[in-house]
Amino acid sequence: MAGTTLTQPTVRTVTTLADGRQLIYYDSGIAAPRDTVDRRPLDPPSHGSEVRLDPATGAWVTIAAHRQARTYQPPAEECPLCPSRDGRLSEIPAADYQVAVFENRFPSLAGPPAPPVEEADGLWTSGPGTGRCEVVCFTADHDAAFADLTPDRARLVLDAWTDRTAELSARPGVEQVYCFENRGAEIGVTLAHPHGQIYALPFTTPRTARMADRAAEHRAATGRNLFDDLLAAERAHGERVVLAGRHWTAFVPFAARWPYEVHLYPHRRVPDLTGLDDAQREEFPALYLELLRRFDRLFGGGRTPYISAWHQAPTGQRDELALHLELFTIRRTADKLKYLAGVESGMDAFVNDVTPEDAARRLREVAS
Repeated sequence: MAGTTLTQPTVRTVTTLADGRQLIYYDSGIAAPRDTVDRRPLDPPSHGSEVRLDPATGAWVTIAAHRQARTYQPPAEECPLCPSRDGRLSEIPAADYQVAVFENRFPSLAGPPAPPVEEADGLWTSGPGTGRCEVVCFTADHDAAFADLTPDRARLVLDAWTDRTAELSARPGVEQVYCFENRGAEIGVTLAHPHGQIYALPFTTPRTARMADRAAEHRAATGRNLFDDLLAAERAHGERVVLAGRHWTAFVPFAARWPYEVHLYPHRRVPDLTGLDDAQREEFPALYLELLRRFDRLFGGGRTPYISAWHQAPTGQRDELALHLELFTIRRTADKLKYLAGVESGMDAFVNDVTPEDAARRLREVAS
């Protein structure tokens, strides 16, 4: 399985797991020789997810009952994302790795595209849950976190996200590629090893669809791009800016939903990760690592639970939407969490316990 050059100096090596799922190693520089043979006696993966269209809201919902059997918070010595060592076989056959990406064994979405079916009365539309779900292992170190990575390793992860976005976006039936990380048991993480996920979705997510509608309204009213104006306004106002470089700016949004929420935008608007230029890629790792480390310092140390979400334009809406990263925590104080209770969960109407201006000030105070 020869390593192929992705973008200098990143090299990727593609192999196959025992049940036929794809595994890709990403290495900085020349890939070290490694055993890529998966010796586990695995049955072929099974999945039977379905997507159903909510007739009242127009939002797609994925039904994936098979995921009830997925691995849930195993002890560290049984972690499936650690390298295979000392006779203990995992999802990673190699004895070590830098960054690894593989198809999820319990995917929410899988398989080739298929058209949805509409019931005769016209109310109910459904179809198979096609698409792809991948796991991204940021490091072989089980006890590390993304914030512990070096800038070079964070850049390697960025290269992996970009490579997967390019490949998955080109697949028939994929409308949107979503790269994200959930961290912390409070978020609902089932595996403690530092990792993220990538979903290749057969539909546009509801949040992205609302953004697209707002962007279209703004263009019609002003003749300008919504996200260009939003970024320029936050940079000029300054009170909610947390961190700024030559090519990226991080700010707490004016109407933040979460107690501590930061949006990170490249100054030159691009639709997805594949559009970033060399200067943007070079600056991103240090800025992003600093943001993560500030989140960890917010509450007196320790690892703050968070969700880090890349918002990328769907394949058919690339002109007006802007790539950006949204990072937020559900923690509002050192010992209190922000629960989505009646008004948030029931009506999707958020109530924030921290003013965005105070959140931005606090995130500036905990700078390195």
